[in-house]
Amino acid sequence: MSHHYIEFKNVSYRYASGTVALRDVSFRISHGEKVALLGRNGAGKSTLLQLTDGLLLPSEGTVDVGGIPVTKQTLPQIRQTVGMVFQNPDDQLFMPTVEEDVAFGPINMRLPEEEVRRRVDMALQAVGCSDLATRSPLQLSGGQKRRVAIATVLSMQPSILVLDEPTSNLDWEARDSVERMIGGFMHTCLVASHDLALVRRICRRAIVIDKGEIKADCPVSDVFENEDVMRLLGLSKASLSEMCVCGG
Repeated sequence: MSHHYIEFKNVSYRYASGTVALRDVSFRISHGEKVALLGRNGAGKSTLLQLTDGLLLPSEGTVDVGGIPVTKQTLPQIRQTVGMVFQNPDDQLFMPTVEEDVAFGPINMRLPEEEVRRRVDMALQAVGCSDLATRSPLQLSGGQKRRVAIATVLSMQPSILVLDEPTSNLDWEARDSVERMIGGFMHTCLVASHDLALVRRICRRAIVIDKGEIKADCPVSDVFENEDVMRLLGLSKASLSEMCVCGG
């Protein structure tokens, strides 16, 4: 199971405009770890996440997923290994029905029909959306869309799960459902989130990024005890207490 890891080695990324989004980023996430990626808006979190599954390729350095370097040539393998859930679920839902959306990935993996059916059923059950199978994604609430978007990734049975703000704009019930799903995922997980209650409950480790550079890589508990890191995140002890009380 040791092949379920992500490793960045001296990775930098600059956009066509010349803007540098990441600068000399290095870290390794081992099998089974649930790691929080923390930083203010514009810190480079989404860019980093997109590098894990080849939506972007490094300008410098290497990204290695389970022993496979992320390159144009390896994208089919990478996409089967890394399941990415975007911040906006509408970016992942485009088929007429929920079950067709969830089946899209397995069908494109050329799996037998009965295996596709099994995976769709299991993925929808995992996120508590079995009753939505025949519904149009257009008819779903924000929380339902988020859970179905996660199901579209789970149906491909990834060994690494990457999530961008998975609980943003969700009510408490939907947040709890998504949190339980992430907590129950048995493999490697990287979660970019401003939801500190979620981070504290499901992640043991945090990577803090600011202006494209890693500023801390430590246990989650250490983040909230370090005033310099808290300042980078735009937080204070008072705001942390308030957010965690509100988050349950």
